Amino acid sequence: MYKINFRQPIHIHFIGIGGISMSGLAEILLKEGFTVSGSDNKKSPLTESLSEAGATVFYGQKASNIIAGIDVIVYTAAIHGDNEEFQAAKNKGLPMLSRAELLGQLMTNYRIPIAVSGTHGKTTTTSMLSHILLAGDMDPTISVGGILKAIGGNIRVGGSDIFLTEACEYTNSFLHFFPKISVILNIDEDHLDFFKDLDDIRHSFREFAKLVPSDGCLVISGEISHLEEIIRGLPCKIVTYGCNNFLDYGAVNIMHNELGEASFDFTKNGTFVERISLSVSGDHNVSNALAALAVADCLNVPVAVSKKGLKEFTGTNRRFEYKGDVNGVTVIDDYAHHPTEIKASLMAAKNYPHREIWCVFQPHTYTRTKALFTEFTEALAHTDHLILADIYAARETDTLGVSSEALADAVKEKGCDAYYFDSFEKIEAFCLENCRKGDLLITMGAGDVVNIGENMLGK
Repeated sequence: MYKINFRQPIHIHFIGIGGISMSGLAEILLKEGFTVSGSDNKKSPLTESLSEAGATVFYGQKASNIIAGIDVIVYTAAIHGDNEEFQAAKNKGLPMLSRAELLGQLMTNYRIPIAVSGTHGKTTTTSMLSHILLAGDMDPTISVGGILKAIGGNIRVGGSDIFLTEACEYTNSFLHFFPKISVILNIDEDHLDFFKDLDDIRHSFREFAKLVPSDGCLVISGEISHLEEIIRGLPCKIVTYGCNNFLDYGAVNIMHNELGEASFDFTKNGTFVERISLSVSGDHNVSNALAALAVADCLNVPVAVSKKGLKEFTGTNRRFEYKGDVNGVTVIDDYAHHPTEIKASLMAAKNYPHREIWCVFQPHTYTRTKALFTEFTEALAHTDHLILADIYAARETDTLGVSSEALADAVKEKGCDAYYFDSFEKIEAFCLENCRKGDLLITMGAGDVVNIGENMLGK
C-alpha cells in the first residue's frame, strides 16, 4: 500500500470529494499544506467550502479530471471499478487509497487517535466527546459524520496529539484504522448488502477490537449480547458502560424534563459520581453520553468539564433536529434508518412535548428493508400515525420484491394508523391537512426525506 509522508505535502485527488467524510479529510490535508483536487456528482455546501479553501473541484466524474501532477488517488466505497475517472487513474498507474486507508494513515500522525464505532450512535457520541474535549481546552483534531455547530462543520484541525473520528464498519473500513482508544457502542444487523449475517458483523467488530494496542483502551457497551466473544484475550484495558449500576460506568435514576431532555446519576464502579444533565432526549443518548464520559475519564478529563461539555451539546444536524413550526406543528428531522434507531427515536419523541406524533419514514435501501422487514414493522408501530415514502434506493437497482406500500400494510396490521404515498408532494399535502396544532411531525430516514419538512416550513 502507498504510504503518505505527511511531512512532505503532495497532490491528492479525491473521487467523491463531496461526501461528509471525504470532504473532512480533504479539508485537513488542505490545512496541512497539501494540494487537493477532487470530483463529485453535484455542487453542495461542502464542495463549495472546499473550493473556497483552495481545492480544485470538478463536477461529474470523468477521465479528464485526472489532471497532470496528481500523486495519489483517494476514493470512496461507493466508487466501483467501472467508474470512468477511477479507470483513468488506474490506467495512468497512479497509487490509489480507499477513504478508510487514508484515514487510517492520518491517525498514525497523532499520539492519541480515538475511534468511535457501532451500528448506531457514532455521530452523536463523537459529537458529545468533541464537546467535552473542547470544554477541556484539549485542542483536538475532529472528523465527525455530521455538521456540528461547535466546530462550524464536520472537521476541526487542532494542535494537540488527540485525533477523534468515527469508525464505520461498512465494507470493514474501520479495520484500516490505528486507534489508541476505541469505542464500540452496539453491534446489530445492518449493511447486509456487504455482511453475510450478524455473526459476520460481530466477527468484524472483534477484529476492530483487536486493533487496540496493549497500552490502549477499549470502551464498550456492557449491554452487547455475548460480550465475552468480542473482548476475550485482548491485551488492552477494557472498560464497560451501560444504563445500570453493575458496569464500570453506569447511569441510574434516568429522568426527562418537560422538554424531553434527559438527566441521570453517573456512577463509576457502582459509586455515585455526579448528576449529569443533557440537552438532548432519549435513553439512547444517555448511553451515548456514558460512552463519551468513559473515554473522557480515560483521558483524565475532570468530571466537571465533561458535565459542562455534555450540557452544551444540543445535537447535530439530522439527529432529532428541530426544524421549525408550521401551523402550530413542531417539525423534527431524524437520520434514523435502522429499526433499533427508529424505535429509540420514537421512544424519545414520547418525552418531547406533543399532542400526537406523526412519523414520515423513508426506508433506506431495498436490501435493508427486506432483510429487516419484521423489525421495521415492530419499530415503526411506536408512533401515533405513520406515513411511508418510497424506498430510497441509494446504490441499489434491484427492488427485491419489497415496497413501502407493503410495509405500511404490515404496520397497519399491528394497529397503527399507517399510510403510503408515492410522492413527497402528496405527503406534504396530507400532513398540512391532517396534522393539528400541538402535534409533533418527524421526518425520518437516511435519504432525502428531510425535504418534506423543509418544504412544508417554506409554504
